[in-house]
Amino acid sequence: MNLAQNSEQSDTREFILEKAIHLFAGQGYSGVSMRNIAEMVGISPAALYHHFPSKQKLYLDTMQYAFADKSTGIKEAINTTGTLSERLEDFIRQFTKMVAADQNFQRLMQRELLDGDEARLKLLAEHVFLDTYQSITELINELATDWDAHMLISSIAGLVIHHYESNSMRQFLPGAKPEHNDPDVVASHVNRLFQQALQTSKREK
Repeated sequence: MNLAQNSEQSDTREFILEKAIHLFAGQGYSGVSMRNIAEMVGISPAALYHHFPSKQKLYLDTMQYAFADKSTGIKEAINTTGTLSERLEDFIRQFTKMVAADQNFQRLMQRELLDGDEARLKLLAEHVFLDTYQSITELINELATDWDAHMLISSIAGLVIHHYESNSMRQFLPGAKPEHNDPDVVASHVNRLFQQALQTSKREK
C-alpha cells in the first residue's frame, strides 16, 4: 500500500469516526447498527467492517477519538509550570471548557452511564480515560496528601458536569444568570470551592 492509499484509508477512517460520534451520541450504543453507520457514511457494510471488525471496536475507537484532543488539553494543563495549586486550577479550567464545548461528548457519557453496561464501561475506563485519570491522580496526591484523590476527582467532575447537564432546568430558578454558563466563571467557582477546602484542611492539621 502506497502513501496515497494510506492517507485515503486514514481520511476514510476519521470520517467514519466523526459520523459515528453523532450517531452514538444521539441514539446510544444499542440504538445504532453497523448498517446505520455505513449508510450515513455512504459506504457498504462490508467496507465499514474492513475498517472496524466489530461494532464494539468501532464504538471504543469512536470514544477514543472523541476524547483524544480533550486528553491532550488536560495533560498540558496539568503539566504546566507553576505551583501545584495553579496546576489544579489549570486542570479545572481546561476540564470545564471541555465539558462546555462538546455536547456530543457529554451525551455519549450520559448514555453510557444510563445504560450501565459494566463490560463497556470497564473498556472505556481502561482504554479511554485511565491514562488521563492517572495524571490527575498524581497531581492530587502531590497537592493534598491527606485527601482521597479518587473522591476529589469525582467531586470536581461531578460539580462541572452536573452544572451543564442541569442548565435546561436551572435557568428557570431564581438567581440564574447567563454568565453562569461561561466556562471561565464556572471554573473560577469550582476552583474557589476546592482551594478554600484545601486551605481549611491545612489549617485543621
